[in-house]
Amino acid sequence: MRQDYTDVKNIYIVCGKTDMRKGIDGLATLVQDTFELDPYGDSIFLFSGWSKDRYKCLYFDGDGFAMLYKRLDNGKLQWPKNENEVRNLSQQELRWLLEGLAIQQPKAIQKSQKGVF
Repeated sequence: MRQDYTDVKNIYIVCGKTDMRKGIDGLATLVQDTFELDPYGDSIFLFSGWSKDRYKCLYFDGDGFAMLYKRLDNGKLQWPKNENEVRNLSQQELRWLLEGLAIQQPKAIQKSQKGVF
């Protein structure tokens, strides 16, 4: 099982509320049928329910699915509310989300594009 997820190709967040009673098969079906994404690809899929103090992470590591379930003791996640939307996150946006911050940080210094001198 993979332990370092920092080089995963895609990090997807399923916005809105997901039924947290779903297991691996239910979440993989949701990814495939509703959002038309490949649950077997090199991707992490994140889900949250009503309370925003817990989330699930689904990942296929080559020989099976792994699911992480986390419940926060203090605080809540600032989970995007737009139902039926999936967003592709950067590693930085994932860190912000899991630290309790919003995905968009307008005051953060953004990476520069190569300029012409």
